[in-house]
Amino acid sequence: MAAERLAKVQWLVEHGYLKSERLKQTLLRVPREDFIPRRYRDYAYLEVPLPLRGKIASISCLHSYPLFYEPLGLDQGQKFLEVGLVSGFGTAVAREVVGAEGVVVAIEIDPVTFRFARKNLRRAGYTDVVLVRGDGGLGYPRLSPYDGISITAACPEIPTPLIEQLCIGGRLIAPVLEQDTQNLILIEKTAEGIRRQALYQVLYVPLRGLYGQ
Repeated sequence: MAAERLAKVQWLVEHGYLKSERLKQTLLRVPREDFIPRRYRDYAYLEVPLPLRGKIASISCLHSYPLFYEPLGLDQGQKFLEVGLVSGFGTAVAREVVGAEGVVVAIEIDPVTFRFARKNLRRAGYTDVVLVRGDGGLGYPRLSPYDGISITAACPEIPTPLIEQLCIGGRLIAPVLEQDTQNLILIEKTAEGIRRQALYQVLYVPLRGLYGQ
């Protein structure tokens, strides 16, 4: 499937999703098919979400990862928090991008989804990521502050604890439900306050937990 992976990465570059060379090399290196239920492996590089065991769980299209990670400026040496472990693929990509000097924490509320992602990550050799089974809206204050936070489920508003766990200069990205649409919102925490920017309209499963829908 290496040829399909290469073609897909080239497609992401051509369509403007992928700009960072470090992220590009990571997507070429991490085999998405190894993070997908066996019956769907042949569809790993198609632009379709794939179902996953667990309550309302699905694996996002491949373009979703640069869609989130590029605006965050995810880079080497950063401390990154991912809300929504899903299959573990995004966690593996983030781990490769931040490198040995960085830290990746991933939280998942669904026990079935958590076990599936943990199994995938362990099998792929990603044993140094911090995996947490719990309410992602509460974050993981033990390792805060974070340079970047990604929420991979739609929320009515960005959870306050996650904003609090951002470092000054840190960025958070999340789908936010605004009237009848979901907008991908990027916020940056500065010494003067919070800067907020709407990027794209998207469609994600709802966030669960205290700050969910």
